[in-house]
Parts: sequence; C-alpha cells; structure tokens
Amino acid sequence: MNASRAESDVLAGTEAVPPPLPLTAYREAVALDEPFRPATAPAAADRLDAHVRAALRLLAADPAVHRLGLRADSPGNLDGMDAATARELLRAVLTVRGPGPLPQGANDAVDALLGGERVLRPTVRVETLPTIEERFPGSLLPAGDRTVLWRGDLTVVDADAVVNAANSALLGCFRPLHPCIDNAFHNAAGPRLRDDCHAIMTLQGAPEAPGTAKITRGHHLPARYVLHTVGPIVDGRPRADDARVLASSYRACLDLAAEVETIRTLAFCAVSTGVFGYPRSEAAPVALRAVTDWLDAHLGRFDRVVFAVFGEDDEQAYRHALGEGARP
Repeated sequence: MNASRAESDVLAGTEAVPPPLPLTAYREAVALDEPFRPATAPAAADRLDAHVRAALRLLAADPAVHRLGLRADSPGNLDGMDAATARELLRAVLTVRGPGPLPQGANDAVDALLGGERVLRPTVRVETLPTIEERFPGSLLPAGDRTVLWRGDLTVVDADAVVNAANSALLGCFRPLHPCIDNAFHNAAGPRLRDDCHAIMTLQGAPEAPGTAKITRGHHLPARYVLHTVGPIVDGRPRADDARVLASSYRACLDLAAEVETIRTLAFCAVSTGVFGYPRSEAAPVALRAVTDWLDAHLGRFDRVVFAVFGEDDEQAYRHALGEGARP
C-alpha cells in the first residue's frame, strides 16, 4: 500500500508539519470525560434484524445508500433480503457514510443493534490474560510482569483503552469490508466514533502526522477509549526513519493515555503491519522496545499493556522478538 503524497512528504521531512493538537484543545469537543450513553437499550437477539432493517429504511435517502444501490423510493427491496445480507449492507452504508448526524430515529436503531451485538460477543478481560513473564518464563523482556502477548479480536477487549492504526485523515476506513483494524473498530464502535474524529480533525485543521496520536471515547466498544495513531506506511524494506516513526507511534499513545487518569490498562494493535506494509518480523521488536522502555521510565503508571495480534504470523513475529525462550 503506497503512502499519499502528503504522507510521503511528511515522512521524507520535506513538508512543514504543524504541531499536533494537544488533548486540552479537543477534550471537551469530544466529551472525553463523559460516559457514553446510547440512545436506547441493547436489542434482544431476536430483534437485531428488525433494527438493521429499520436503520436501512431511515438511511434510505442518504447519498451513501444510493452509491451502494439501495434506492430511496424502493425501501421494499429489503423485504427479500436475508438477515446476513441486510446486516452487511448496513455495515457498508455506515462505512462509506461521512461524519454527521444520522436521520431522526436512526440513532435509536443503530444503538439498539450495536448494543445488542456487543452483549452477544464474549468480552475478554485484560486482567485475566497471563503476562509475558508468566507465559514465556524464558523471556528476559523488561516489564514482562506488566505486558501481555495475546492473539484475538481487539474489538472484544475490555482494556481501558485500545489502539487503532489510523490513516492521516483519522476518519476511519471508507472501504466496505476492508480487512483493516480501523474498519473493525469503527464498525463495532458505531458512527459516533467517526463524528468524534471529525471534530478533532476540524479543530486541528491539518492531517494527522505519522508518529502522533489522538484519543476518543470507545462508544459501543468494551474499551472506554480509543487511541488513534498514524504509523509509517512501508513499501518494501523499512528504513531507519520508518522504525523511528513506528516507535514514536507507540510512545505517543502511551504519553496520551497517561494524560487520562482513569486509563490503567492499554491494548495495542500491531501498528503499521498488515495493509500498511511494515514487515511483522521487524515491527515486533520496535514495538516491544518502545513500550518496555516507556514503562521502565514511568514505573507504576499502567497496570498492564497488551500487544494484541490477530494472525499466527503476527504472533510468531512477537515470539521470535522475545527470544528462543518465548515458547508456551
């Protein structure tokens, strides 16, 4: 995946980069310290499909729906659609739709749906996960008693904050069904996550620079907060500057999370790997070093930090970086 021209200029150091917007400048704008209150209660399992169809009908006049082929003057075309296809269509609509208020009544339908889906998904409690020191007793990783290597879906983790690998627009992925963590977070959190990101970017007035981070609430995610960071985009072998930017992304997330008193646990995705091209085998040691160095310099600030991986290749990269002793 190639970087945009603006991102390439930033990475190459040829464009003046404005200082990142500090938390104090947008904290109130995204109601960061207020608990998320959905418009309605979670739907029962047997009512999820009804809320999917209600949301689609209410969104029928939205231009995003037109682009996906659902005509505003023919809402009846939903009648012959099975539940899985209707849910996939709604996910696509919310993925391609820009920030902004939903039509009247749609928030209720979407909140009931996402709340109900969250109830049905098993939640992973961070404090129950074994630490690296416990799971890999042969590893000599500093801060092994405060860090975790875990393989699974970050959208079900109940850490105080989770880390999203974002792009420089910070508005989420607009490609339906695209297999990126950005898309997964926005799908599970709901459209208010994009609205919060839009509020931040409007205040900042410039793309998010690589190696920096912003924070929002998690909305329908089990995690209360989401940290959005822009890592390097790598085409081929990473350069020394790519490693510097990647480490900066991890540190920026930790620095920002440390500004929010209630964050005690934090779960990272594998920033910049996957669709952003950073080789897993080279990203893992950068991540481990950046996080453990930060934790050693800020003793006691976080209770547990999770390195979350999704695929077997990602997990093997971390095990290799932990050394030959990193065997269960």
